[in-house]
Amino acid sequence: MLRKVLLTSVCLASTSALADWQLNNDLSRVSFVTVKKESVGEPNHFQQVSGQLNDNGQLALSIDLSSVETGIPIRNERLGEFLFETATYPTLSLNADLSGHLDTIKGDKDSVIETSATLSLHGQEKVLPITVLVSHKGNDNLVVSSWDPVIVHQDDFALADGINKLQELAGLPAITRAVPVSFVLSLDKQ
Repeated sequence: MLRKVLLTSVCLASTSALADWQLNNDLSRVSFVTVKKESVGEPNHFQQVSGQLNDNGQLALSIDLSSVETGIPIRNERLGEFLFETATYPTLSLNADLSGHLDTIKGDKDSVIETSATLSLHGQEKVLPITVLVSHKGNDNLVVSSWDPVIVHQDDFALADGINKLQELAGLPAITRAVPVSFVLSLDKQ
């Protein structure tokens, strides 16, 4: 299914050594829910997420799409091969400009930020509205989490053929064509 999400692989603009905050993969998660047979919801996530937020407010997030975890190994393989086509499109990336919110990010109060992000997936790119909660953990570390799920539509990322193939292989009458994606990103000050 459109398990891709969220969020993302990027061509990171600045090097890791220059980033002010680095994503802690062990305490971060990008999750999505798929629905089959019109009423069977299934939680999924990615195991390998990397990223950074630099001092200029540029957020870059990258997801290794082959790290998708559905709880069923054959489903993981099929998602990689037929939906994400990881041999050609190994990563998903998300870039957001939070420069207008630096006072919030560098301050000591938690805040909700509305912005937009560029999502690159399956050879396609789309700007999506996102709303995030920036929480301060202490020691200048941050948690950036989705305030609302980001909805990823199959048509925006040329995923219809992959979803059709998954539906055929699983013998399902239906698989959702739009997927809600949520995330919690733990960022450690460098």
